[in-house]
Amino acid sequence: MNRRELLQQILGAGGLALAAPLVGACQKKIVSDYKTKIAFVKTNDRAKGVAQAIDLLKLPKFGKKDLFIKPNFNSADETPGSTHLDTLKTLINKLREMESGRLTIGDRSGMGNTADVFENKKIFALGKDANVATLVFDDLKADEWELVKFDGSHWSQGFYVPKPVRAAGGIVQTCCLKTHRYGGHFTLSLKNSVGLAAKRVPGNDHNFMTELHGSEHQRTMIAEINTAYKPDLIVLDGVDAFTTGGPDKGTEVNAGVVLAGTDRVAIDAVGVALLRHFGTTDEVSKGKIFEQAQLARAVELNLGAAAANQIEFVTADADSARFAKEIQKILSE
Repeated sequence: MNRRELLQQILGAGGLALAAPLVGACQKKIVSDYKTKIAFVKTNDRAKGVAQAIDLLKLPKFGKKDLFIKPNFNSADETPGSTHLDTLKTLINKLREMESGRLTIGDRSGMGNTADVFENKKIFALGKDANVATLVFDDLKADEWELVKFDGSHWSQGFYVPKPVRAAGGIVQTCCLKTHRYGGHFTLSLKNSVGLAAKRVPGNDHNFMTELHGSEHQRTMIAEINTAYKPDLIVLDGVDAFTTGGPDKGTEVNAGVVLAGTDRVAIDAVGVALLRHFGTTDEVSKGKIFEQAQLARAVELNLGAAAANQIEFVTADADSARFAKEIQKILSE
């Protein structure tokens, strides 16, 4: 199937049902009794960790819904610089066990040519072997991007996301555990969504990534990209992590954990707590976790948990439970 046929299938009947930004759907205030589960698996085995974390969530089957998978392929650097192939393969297998329909992997690389990154990471080969479609956002035409713009946004022209992503039956993302030396401070699930936003749209001279990375509101704008979609599942591979530097290279530690959940804010709050546990940058270390700019803006937009007591850890063994308890304490400080 070529790219045009793929897009036609994805954007078929009902494909424009998600045309409006999801900000309106986010206006309902998070009630005080809101709870979200984060599966917490202490492990150095990515494949087992990803599978176990997803199983712990006990999510409903997908009912043959077509799913879009957003990995972390900002560059082709080794994990945690980018998504590990074992993580992605296991995720694909688990989604199929959960009765997914057609699967598509897509991304836009910020550090290099996306097609080259996909080739170097063997994603095209994986797609062929696993019968998973691949989509390089750099190849999209002007009419295959959708403008997202809303009152209060810090984006001067709004931002654009791929129509195939908005039209998917569900969205799954897998991110890494690391800091970000170019102004994001940390890059977890919220920051992973930047790869969904266009750098340029054909016919529009504006460089949206130059605007983002040159803005004093960068971390706020990162959160705002996340209003464009709601994930069905997030998997964070924290087996290895960057505690300084990032996103491509940095000070690497063996964090030995895999997280899974459906709430990006909760995943990121736990991720920040993990980075603090191992010792990290001043920017990531200071203040209350939910006062970090990415998280604070995401909470304002009602994208997820607003406090540590709204996050419930789910574990399957004593080692994971003990580690989760340590992270829960940091999360609550």
